[in-house]
Amino acid sequence: MASSTTPSTATETETKPFSVLFVCLGNICRSPAAEGVFRDLVKKRGFDSKFNIDSAGTIDYHEGNEADPRMRAASKRRGIEITSISRPIRLSDFRDFDLILAMDRQNREDILEAFNRWKFRETLPDDAHKKVKLMCSYCKKHDETEVPDPYYGGPQGFEKVLDLLEDACESLLDSILAENKHILDS
Repeated sequence: MASSTTPSTATETETKPFSVLFVCLGNICRSPAAEGVFRDLVKKRGFDSKFNIDSAGTIDYHEGNEADPRMRAASKRRGIEITSISRPIRLSDFRDFDLILAMDRQNREDILEAFNRWKFRETLPDDAHKKVKLMCSYCKKHDETEVPDPYYGGPQGFEKVLDLLEDACESLLDSILAENKHILDS
């Protein structure tokens, strides 16, 4: 008989939070905003205990820094707090996250390149590359295929990014819930 402190495999599957990682270049604008928007949406729908949400960058240049103050201000005006600290993507992310969302095609290529480099260093799931998707593939109201980097632009760029992320995150959450009924049941 199994110990009461050791959950069965079926229970672990049902209770393990669904993990989502948002990735952009430096992890100071787009991906922390996506993390904040998605975290806010998940909380409003009452699923915060069912998700593990994080963000990362394809480079480590801003590691340890807060998100760009312009993105934090734009998000705050929409009632969304961004509290993440920049970090680069790491090998364990391919094991730990169920879904990795790249903000643009270059980010996606960089993530897949890292996967191809790291899979020889340590055992990673063979299909881990299938977890990597483009954020805008979830947009319903916008036609953009990539979330543009607002770093060198004006305030309207940060607003545009948030518009895209709010659209994509709504559809993303609906998609995850539709494909993972156990989240709704537990």
